[in-house]
Amino acid sequence: MQNPSVETRRAFGFLFVCVSIVVGAASVMSEFAYINSLPLYYYAIIWLGSFGAVFGAGAAKFRKAAPAIRSRMRTSVKWPSGAKALNGICWAGPFAAIAAFPSFYQYLILLGIGLGNLSTYLLIKKYGNADNREQLIVAVISLAAIPAAVVIDSSLFAMHQDIAVMLSRILIAIAYAAGGAFALLGGGRKAGSSDLTG
Repeated sequence: MQNPSVETRRAFGFLFVCVSIVVGAASVMSEFAYINSLPLYYYAIIWLGSFGAVFGAGAAKFRKAAPAIRSRMRTSVKWPSGAKALNGICWAGPFAAIAAFPSFYQYLILLGIGLGNLSTYLLIKKYGNADNREQLIVAVISLAAIPAAVVIDSSLFAMHQDIAVMLSRILIAIAYAAGGAFALLGGGRKAGSSDLTG
């Protein structure tokens, strides 16, 4: 019988890879839509269609992975109220700030994904005795990508903001791809040896 911690890690690895494919593919297609001056509703079709296609194609595997994913997510129920609040602020705060600072939204998305995954990693490690390094990888790459996104936005593609936005989204895809690959290729097996929450 497979170790539950390994099963959970691989389930999240599969989820992260799927997210990476969706974000990467939809970002490129959105750029084509922009270049061809397509109506705004095409962007909704592109993103919703990408999610539907990728997650639909992996539906059978998702059904098998769902219990393991839910099991890890349920660990947060046992956290103290302060920990839950901190985790919620790390995830929601940067995304909520987009309404006030829309011109910085690509950086705030990276910040939200980075802080959200980092806080979740640290809190699960503290309260669940689990070392979910795939989440740490996503967090570190997302946070490290912010300065790169600033350089891309302000200098390399200062006159082509559409390309700058696309590249910032691709950085998100890279972050999730790296975390997913780490989990799926067995790098997480050693890291998960103390994972008691599975």
